[in-house]
Amino acid sequence: MNRKTTSADPELAHRLSRRGMLGVAAGATAAALVGGAAAPAAAGEKGRGRPVLPPGRLGIQLYSLRDKISTLGFAPVFAELEKYGYDEIEFAGYTQGSAGAITLAQLKALARDHGLHPIGSHVGYYDDNNPGAYTFAQNLDKVLDDAEALGLKHIGTASGPFRYGSTVDGWKRAAEDFNTYGEAARKRGMKFYQHNHAEEFSFATDKPKVRLYDVLLAETDPDFVYLEMDIYWAFCAQFRFSKRPDGRPARLDPLDYVLKQPHRYPLFHVKDGVRDETTRDGYRMSDVGDGDIDYKRFLSKVTARTPQGRRYHHWQTEHDNPVDSLAFARKSSEHLHSLRSGRCGD
Repeated sequence: MNRKTTSADPELAHRLSRRGMLGVAAGATAAALVGGAAAPAAAGEKGRGRPVLPPGRLGIQLYSLRDKISTLGFAPVFAELEKYGYDEIEFAGYTQGSAGAITLAQLKALARDHGLHPIGSHVGYYDDNNPGAYTFAQNLDKVLDDAEALGLKHIGTASGPFRYGSTVDGWKRAAEDFNTYGEAARKRGMKFYQHNHAEEFSFATDKPKVRLYDVLLAETDPDFVYLEMDIYWAFCAQFRFSKRPDGRPARLDPLDYVLKQPHRYPLFHVKDGVRDETTRDGYRMSDVGDGDIDYKRFLSKVTARTPQGRRYHHWQTEHDNPVDSLAFARKSSEHLHSLRSGRCGD
């Protein structure tokens, strides 16, 4: 028995049709629990041009769904993600306050049963006041053991490299930490990565002409340390930090960073925002497709730049505080699957 989909994306329709009886039954159960949300129905740009989103590369950061996981558990949420056409998941903790205890082996099997590939996980960088903390600095082996048990290919942190302050030397020390974690991860077949917020693109307190993110890139070994660009926060940084503290221009284009070193960015957070220059960050976070970030252009440029780029990068939707988290997940998938390249491929 094959699942039917109303999507205008033939690649998505083909992928969903291959999922088996278990996924269909679980999806029906989940629909009853969460109100029967619909399967993806792509809107706009129908049928013309190549899909901008590479097949098999759409994921979601589960932090966005923490409210549903905590009340329903992982299984119904995974069933909904399967219906919406997601391929991958990124963890932010392995319980998310979920209803009922679950082991890593069970979590891995559950994801597999719903056609979801665990692609990465966010873990804290450090907690120097707690030697038992579940962080890279305090418990590196345990962090990597758990990632290996889940079969992750990427393991990273959303903590900024501010452990030793906001000076150039402080960030060089943090870069040394990251190189250590990256080397240890590589020995186990994984890539260590750091996820940015806006502040990583600010300037060093001791050398205000130096952008801290540039220090991180220069001081980390590209064979050991990778980046997950949160595109929304990078655009917020563009709004906030395109001038140095003395007011002089300091050009910042998030896409430039990726195009210069595309292989350092295996992962992305696809998060949208409505432009609002009255706010500190210049944007108000929104569901993907409801904001002003041009994802058709961003995805097209990245996948065109990298050799075999459509099979290299992974795109994780996210919203820090969605009004309706499952509706956010569904709408985001619909929007990204609907995007088509123009006749010029841009």
